Amino acid sequence: MVYGLDPLSPLDLTPRPLDQKPSADATSRVEEIKKIHELMRSKIEKTNEAYQAQTNKYKKKMVFQPGDLVWIHLRKERFPSKRRNKLMLRTDGLFEILEHINDHAYRVDLPCDYRVSATLNVANLKAY
Repeated sequence: MVYGLDPLSPLDLTPRPLDQKPSADATSRVEEIKKIHELMRSKIEKTNEAYQAQTNKYKKKMVFQPGDLVWIHLRKERFPSKRRNKLMLRTDGLFEILEHINDHAYRVDLPCDYRVSATLNVANLKAY
């Protein structure tokens, strides 16, 4: 991309001597470099779209409304009092959605004995 051509061998990647500069007009060289940059940009965008499609292939968007009932996932970091050992339950519920904050956060009606914020990520919620 830097030289405006695809390298065919490792020798093509070596720096060019100062006396062997491209002899093209400045305007044509600028247009050539702009075309190369547009080509690289389109290739990068296409690759990013492919990565995004592959990553999101099995993800499904979960949207809850206020009043819906959900199960919550009890992560050790978030709920240390509810997950003291590995044999305790990993989910608890049923809890009501109180508020839709954004696509990834919801306020849930949690009892006081949980001692955590009632705002939970959608990754920790499962529909009833």
